[in-house]
Amino acid sequence: MKASPLPRKTANLSQSIHRQLSMYAFAASAAGVGILARAQQAEAKIVYTPANIKIVQNGGLIRFDLNHDGIPDFALSNKFTSFSSNEVWTLNAVQARQANEIREGLPCYEEELCAAALPKGAKIGLKGQFQQDPRSGLLMIQLAICDSCSNNGPWLKVKQAYLGLKFVIKRKAHFGWARVQLSHNMSGPIQATLTGYAYETIPGKSIVAGATKGPDDPEPTAAFSSHTPEPATLGALALGAPGLSIWRREESAAAALAAN
Repeated sequence: MKASPLPRKTANLSQSIHRQLSMYAFAASAAGVGILARAQQAEAKIVYTPANIKIVQNGGLIRFDLNHDGIPDFALSNKFTSFSSNEVWTLNAVQARQANEIREGLPCYEEELCAAALPKGAKIGLKGQFQQDPRSGLLMIQLAICDSCSNNGPWLKVKQAYLGLKFVIKRKAHFGWARVQLSHNMSGPIQATLTGYAYETIPGKSIVAGATKGPDDPEPTAAFSSHTPEPATLGALALGAPGLSIWRREESAAAALAAN
């Protein structure tokens, strides 16, 4: 005859063990959140291109390609026109592709569209007002010598600033910037140089003007501070729910032996 199995005793875990279980579970969860946040940050990347391109007066459109796919995204134009005794110099930012847009800025002459002169550190993203002008682009600065003309434009009093750019890759909007240096004496000519540009590879993610590497805007990561008296059990916790179940069974067995 087989011996009947001895009845099993139910082991009640102490409050201390329950507290340790909760602490370890919180630790594992926090560590998982931290790893996930770091993985998301690793995906963020700013592609920066240094440049030293003169925007030559009446030299046509100076185009540049933010994401290096062989298709220009934006352009700069430095024009001089004269008629009778009037002389006008204009620097414009132009979208080179139909869906692309440029951050709008003030002050701007009458109803003309003007490109914002953003300072370093300005955030370029969904909250900004972006515009496009397929005819001549958005005005950066105009210098004029004539009776009915005036100097105007957001770039009139800056020596260096950033264009805020919004462009499309595979039907998704990305944000970027272009840095332009200016020199003039409130009359012509306008000397302008494109000194660099960058864009954020994650669609819809904002970029900071002047940022050359990412992530420029890291998400908060979870952290905790507590005493973990049994480091060996962290290996089981790394297994997730199965590891936690194993840990509970081991503690139950230890408690049962102690009760006997």
